Order: sequence, then structure tokens, then C-alpha cells
Amino acid sequence: MSVTVAPPDTWVYALRLPHDPRAARVARMTVRAVLRGHGREEVLEAVELLASELVTNAYLHTRGPASLRMTALSDGRIRVGVWDSHPYVPAPFAKPPGDRVPPAGVDREGGRGLYLVQEYADWWGGWPLEGGRLGRGGGKLLWFEVGGAGVAPEGGSSR
Repeated sequence: MSVTVAPPDTWVYALRLPHDPRAARVARMTVRAVLRGHGREEVLEAVELLASELVTNAYLHTRGPASLRMTALSDGRIRVGVWDSHPYVPAPFAKPPGDRVPPAGVDREGGRGLYLVQEYADWWGGWPLEGGRLGRGGGKLLWFEVGGAGVAPEGGSSR
């Protein structure tokens, strides 16, 4: 009897986004197409919401482009990273695992995106990047993960 072992369903998609108010919409459409194409509808709403929030923050708080990278890991987790050109790493990404963002007041127009990450993502983190790292000339990388086995990645934070 012959046993065939199928490789895990892993993949990576990357998207470079200009500094444009439509970037978050393009990111949402891309996330939706990728996750549906790979049959991962169970995480679609959370990934779409959180990716959109991080891309929106990149647009609002920087003057340069951003990049979105989605990775399916072998244990079923989906990792999404958003790079932008500003080096400041905000809470809850800055000091995992204890650094948490309180809910935004009902009278505030903004400030909910990073709170949503800590509520809907299983793991998250962020790193300031020195010039030249990842070929993008500095800035920061914020990431989150959803789904999978629930094992904390090294250097990550959890809910």
C-alpha cells in the first residue's frame, strides 16, 4: 500500500498599495477574493475588517505607500502583515502581551481599529524596521493572525 502525503495548503499573497484613500477598499477586495478562492470563508469577515483597519491607519498616519501580505500557515492560521513608512508602533502592537487599547469613547470618530485587532485577532505583534530591512526603507510592520491551532507564535501577543 502506498501512502501519499499532501503538502499543507500554504500560500502567500502580497499587495503594494499607493498612498490613496481607496487603498483600504482595494485591500478588502483582495482579502475577500483570496480567502474565498482558498475556501477560507470562516475567517473572511475578521481578516477583511482587520486588514482594512490597518491599511486605513497606514493611509491616515503616513504619507507613503503601504504593503499588505497574507500568508496561510501550515497549521491553518492566516497571518496578515501591513507595512507602512512610519516607524511608530502603536498599542496593542508595541508591548505584547500586556499593552492593550481601551475601547474608544462613543463620541469619538476614530480610534477603534486597534481595539478591534485585539478583540478579533488570535495573535498580533509589530516591529519597527530599520532602513533597508525588507527592501522598503524602514517604517514598521504590524501583523495579526486568525484561525488555526491557537499556538502563540514567538514574540506575539494574544487576547
